[in-house]
Amino acid sequence: MTESDNKIVVLDGYTLNPGDLSWDRLKGFGELEVYDRTPPEEVVQRIGDAQIVFTNKTPLTEELLTAAKNLKYIGVLATGYNVVDVAAANKLNITVTNIPTYGTASVAQYVFALLLEICHHVGSHSDAVRKGAWENCPDFCFWNYPLIELAGKTMGIIGFGRIGQNTARIAQSFGMKVLAYDEYPNKAFENEQLKYVALNELFKQADVISLHCPLFENTRNIINEKNISSMKDGVIIINTSRGPLIDEEALAAALNSGKVFGAAVDVVSAEPIKGDNPLLKAKNCIITPHIAWAPKESRTRLMEIAADNLEKFLTGTPANIVSV
Repeated sequence: MTESDNKIVVLDGYTLNPGDLSWDRLKGFGELEVYDRTPPEEVVQRIGDAQIVFTNKTPLTEELLTAAKNLKYIGVLATGYNVVDVAAANKLNITVTNIPTYGTASVAQYVFALLLEICHHVGSHSDAVRKGAWENCPDFCFWNYPLIELAGKTMGIIGFGRIGQNTARIAQSFGMKVLAYDEYPNKAFENEQLKYVALNELFKQADVISLHCPLFENTRNIINEKNISSMKDGVIIINTSRGPLIDEEALAAALNSGKVFGAAVDVVSAEPIKGDNPLLKAKNCIITPHIAWAPKESRTRLMEIAADNLEKFLTGTPANIVSV
């Protein structure tokens, strides 16, 4: 099969490239059709006789994969690949790849954008100034929320892969101590300010908890009522990983009771968020629309790695393969 014979379909390309990037490298590998979004009922039709499909969040079930008779390759335009039935793909001899490293710097940076907003409420104070609160203040300054200094506090990082490690480096630059939990600890990372601990110890000691683990059955609802009860009073919880890592009812209750001082989540259990999500009415909870990954620099890396993955597959040396 020559490159000119390849039919390539991107099922949901808009979030990766809303118009500020180029699809040209993928066009170089064959006939390319890019859809901004694909509803479930149109997936089979749009894949058609394509050999190559890219998906970000459009699910590819065993039924859909079985119907795609010519499909040989699925490129997931993200790190998480649970949208694809990988077991079925393996059975059908369809290669599945993902993008493991593109957003490391962006996501770690965003953790601290969220954390610093909880610590200082910069946006709210700026809004208050524009509404005249400072102009009419009898003192030279005011603050509407408690202000928090991070130096000397302890950050617990659950999942110590690339993003967790980068988050730890930033935390240490703020003068924070770091406790890391990972199923496969690498003691080489330890120093005076960074130690691996058991999960229950992390819950007990951390002032801030940041989630960076993948979503598996053993990590689903890892933040739950029982684990929250073992945390410090006034803990801060940050989630830029996967929404279902958190039992949202339990977190909302803990925020409203004050057990958890504040939370910031860039991901929720069902996306886009539903109007009945309990976090929408919880106290001191920042919710952003899954954008930690989305700076242009990060998306540019994602696009390049996606094209690299396809090129390597077509030359018989596939990389970043996911399997079960």
